[in-house]
Amino acid sequence: MAPQENSLIPSFLYSSASSSSSSSSFDPLMRTNSGMTPMMTSSLTERLVIPAPKENIEMYSPAFYAACTVGGILSCGPTHTAVTPLDLVKCNMQIDPAKYKSVSSGFGVLLKEQGIKGFFRGWVPTLVGYSAQGACKYGFYEFFKKYYSDIAGPEYATKYKTLIYLAGSASAEVIADVALCPMEAVKVRVQTQPGFARGLSDGLPKFIKSEGAAGLYKGLVPLWGRQIPYTMMKFASFETIVEQMYKHVTPKPKDQCSSSLQLGVSFAGGYVAGVLCTVVSHPADNLVSFLNNAKGATAGDAVKQLGLWGLFTRGLPLRIAMIGTLTGTQWAIYDAFKVFVGLPTTGGAAPAPAPAPAKP
Repeated sequence: MAPQENSLIPSFLYSSASSSSSSSSFDPLMRTNSGMTPMMTSSLTERLVIPAPKENIEMYSPAFYAACTVGGILSCGPTHTAVTPLDLVKCNMQIDPAKYKSVSSGFGVLLKEQGIKGFFRGWVPTLVGYSAQGACKYGFYEFFKKYYSDIAGPEYATKYKTLIYLAGSASAEVIADVALCPMEAVKVRVQTQPGFARGLSDGLPKFIKSEGAAGLYKGLVPLWGRQIPYTMMKFASFETIVEQMYKHVTPKPKDQCSSSLQLGVSFAGGYVAGVLCTVVSHPADNLVSFLNNAKGATAGDAVKQLGLWGLFTRGLPLRIAMIGTLTGTQWAIYDAFKVFVGLPTTGGAAPAPAPAPAKP
């Protein structure tokens, strides 16, 4: 399936898989050996031969964006939920470093005080919040990437592709964080204040009763400060890394690589991108945890208590391990789902520059 002919988005953003074709190789053999008529042969062949899968989602159609949205849900919600124990220790290390001095001791404290079940405290708001965020993040990224490419036109979209990745991902994350913020507020409160609530069902009404509905968005600006640079780095670096891997690492161009190899490239590119975006966004991550844990706290209180060094480094090694693996897995799941529904994987080698038009 090729992109729409009237699309201005550069072709390197997507490489379509090879088109499928139905087989009729049985027909001559069956006509020769059985004496069947062509009509009888055709009917029997349709029942015996399993047709190859066909790409039936038009690029940049509503169905395309719906598929990308579902892929975003599947890539973000379950993966963030799976690393809830690491996230729980990380949040508590940020809030109470005297008690949670290291990763190993943090798990020991949780096990002693709350048992095995305590490792997954807050998993429901995590699943709901990051599923909503993933839906908006990936779905709107695909939309804005196409939208900004059309505005720029094919020449400038190719020349300034990194700026389009950055603008598209930033625009998508502004929307995604509005969806995430209430669940993030409840999650942090449940995880860092034992006894506050069991989870989302009692934590959300208790949070609203305590701080009002507006309190759910108290951490929105710091969340934007954490997530927008994170997502810009996540998407732009991923696209760039994947392009370079297809150019210098894989033995063949992308359109000649198997689906499994392309998904391996997606995971590797996503892991490296995850490490980079973790470092960029970590100070804001500490700030979000601090503000959502303490009623009435301000950014100045966080800097005063944590210090600038602590703001940049507290919980960083654990978050690198967590987010690197998480981001790599997310890209692999997202692209695997795209392949499953008949869409090409994300990213690829840029085409050769178009020749300059001849002067009259």
